[in-house]
Amino acid sequence: MRRLFSLLALCVALLFGTAPAFAADVAHGAQVFSANCVACHMGGGNVVNAERTLKAEALEAYLANYSAGHEAAIAYQVTNGKNAMPAFGGKLSETDIADVAAYVEDSSSKGWA
Repeated sequence: MRRLFSLLALCVALLFGTAPAFAADVAHGAQVFSANCVACHMGGGNVVNAERTLKAEALEAYLANYSAGHEAAIAYQVTNGKNAMPAFGGKLSETDIADVAAYVEDSSSKGWA
């Protein structure tokens, strides 16, 4: 049903020349983060590599294409993993990943306060 709605929204957007707006759910992203990421990234830190935190400066320095789109760069990292970070693309849905990326971006912009 969700795919049908997404397809319908895309068709309407193409027909009327507007892009569909799918807002990520930051609250759900916090739940996904708590269940899957907090063991290594509590409070935006990194227990494996102290330099690779989830603070805005570190994300900008270490994530490819971060300047082109923060949430997309975070979602790519979550999906594919890198070095010691496992890939979650086979474990989490695309929606879960988009939501956790939105949560990480929101939290990093607030300094993980």
